[in-house]
Amino acid sequence: MQPFPLRLHPGEDLRAALSALLSEQGVAAAWVLQGIGSLSGAQLRFAGNAQPTAVQGDLEILTLAGSLSVDGVHLHMSVADAQGQVAGGHVAAGCIVRTTAEILLVLLPAWHFSRAADPLSGWDELVIRSVGGGVA
Repeated sequence: MQPFPLRLHPGEDLRAALSALLSEQGVAAAWVLQGIGSLSGAQLRFAGNAQPTAVQGDLEILTLAGSLSVDGVHLHMSVADAQGQVAGGHVAAGCIVRTTAEILLVLLPAWHFSRAADPLSGWDELVIRSVGGGVA
């Protein structure tokens, strides 16, 4: 495991930046341990919904966690607006950094994460393999 602290800058799309990270670092698996910062609006897919919902205005990132795989990311985030109202869900494209996003990742060079259709859940779910080939 390799700790990898990261700072995203104003105007960056949080999901896109994290999606690009694996190829930039030459690994096939990583985990987002936590993130904080601010957004100028977010797109979150709430539980049970098929499409993301726009959360408008300046937002503070309270939590950010998830997995990064070679064919997709699975991120959950909670944010608070200027009135302290909290919303959370799956991170979709369109979560734009307002001032900063400070994120702690763990790169996992001994592992290969991918996503595959799961007939039980109906979603593409995480498939975990060691670099040596074993499935976890």
